[in-house]
Amino acid sequence: MVASQRDRIQSAWEGRVSGCILGKPVELLSMQHGYDELHGYLTRAEALPLRDYVPFDETGAVPLQQPCCRGYIRRGEPDDDINYTVLALLMLEEQGASLTTEGVARNWLRRLPAGWVFTAELAAYRVLLARAADFFALGADAGFDLSECSANEWNDWIGAQIRADLYGWVYPGQPGRAAALAREDAALSHRGDGVEGAAFVAACGAAIPASASLADAVDRALAELPEGGASEAVRMGWSLAGDADGGAAIRERYADLAPVHTLNNLALVTWSLLSHPDDFGAAVGDVVAAGLDTDCNGATVGGLWGLQGKPIPDAWTTPWRGRVTVTLAGEGEQAVTDLVDRTLALADRFAEVSAG
Repeated sequence: MVASQRDRIQSAWEGRVSGCILGKPVELLSMQHGYDELHGYLTRAEALPLRDYVPFDETGAVPLQQPCCRGYIRRGEPDDDINYTVLALLMLEEQGASLTTEGVARNWLRRLPAGWVFTAELAAYRVLLARAADFFALGADAGFDLSECSANEWNDWIGAQIRADLYGWVYPGQPGRAAALAREDAALSHRGDGVEGAAFVAACGAAIPASASLADAVDRALAELPEGGASEAVRMGWSLAGDADGGAAIRERYADLAPVHTLNNLALVTWSLLSHPDDFGAAVGDVVAAGLDTDCNGATVGGLWGLQGKPIPDAWTTPWRGRVTVTLAGEGEQAVTDLVDRTLALADRFAEVSAG
């Protein structure tokens, strides 16, 4: 049976939220203490292979976020990964396909709490805040170049990559358009591989509905990237698809990079996604268990996997009850059914414009 666009968008939202919840409890354990500590905890908890939500350490010896652990989940807890997906939805509803980097900047200042931005985004936000009054009044004539915002030491980290998913969801079959929107967003805080990682995720999401397989979609998305670090990371992950030791090989290859860099995480995402095209739990479970930025990678893999239109198993969606919480100004708890309807409306709107 051919999946409908509604099936794809619903599974994308459900997959992204579920994957994010899976990786969220162990994010700090992975990034601050490393893979060995993560693997050690999951082994002691008898949670490997990881095919369900993370068990909570009742002894309190391991600092896990209890509301995101198995048996305690009641909703999708606030997380920057989901904040950005909902923010992209809001920005596109307001500005459509004409969204620009300046438009993203204005939306950050209006809607994105400063306490929920990190690394490259935080550096960009500081530049915006310093000039906020002039920027709101004068926009492009405010006397500074927005590229100042991306002149930071974290501009090739994963932040822009986690903001890109929805741009692919609303442009099925048009990876070039999706990548262009992702680049407009990413350019506010990132450069180089930081931008190209975002472009790949958006392009891949757009390509999946029009592709014969996930591997075909990855190939189409690669065509939107220049040769270099991001495309090489994708190809490495692809070359390891099906290899149970792929995560170890990727960590070794990029051992000199921060755990929240774009390249190492992009390689993990590609490896796990292509390793498990028919098993959602294995796809998100293996990428989280591989370490690095666990909630970001779980969310990205979950969303891309869902775009195939295959249903996300009830064991993953039932615990959070269709409830998603964000910390954007004027927003709060979201119903996933509403997010799906609004995303579909955008996709229909863009399809009409493209056809015209």
